[in-house]
Amino acid sequence: MKKQRYLLKNEEETKEFGLQLANHLKPGSVVALIGDLGTGKTTLTQYLAMGLGIQERITSPTFTIVKEYRSGRIPLYHLDVYRIEKEDLWELGYDEILHGPEVVVIEWADKIWEYIPRDAVVIHMFSGKRPESRIVQIQGMKERVL
Repeated sequence: MKKQRYLLKNEEETKEFGLQLANHLKPGSVVALIGDLGTGKTTLTQYLAMGLGIQERITSPTFTIVKEYRSGRIPLYHLDVYRIEKEDLWELGYDEILHGPEVVVIEWADKIWEYIPRDAVVIHMFSGKRPESRIVQIQGMKERVL
């Protein structure tokens, strides 16, 4: 997959990006989100979930680490691995999560980079010049260089 870079000028454009991304996902898709605090990882996940038809309110899984949503056309696992130790991933059932029929969104994916599937969609998120703007770079795993 070729790198694609987008400037999302406001929340409405972020919403449209998330909805469009959801249309390209299938059961078992993994989306790896990378970006500093406040770059919109959870907000993008909310709109992606909306695009999947998820009815529940999407909130950050910062302290619960994993949240599961089943109401959409494709169920969703939402992970935030910022506070987790790599060795604790297996106790959470990470392997089963990755190999299930759900779409999996992982915030702070760079913290567990070696455990991210090679076919994941990788999205780097950056704050834009305006507070509500975001720059997103979407690419496939194989092209990613740390």
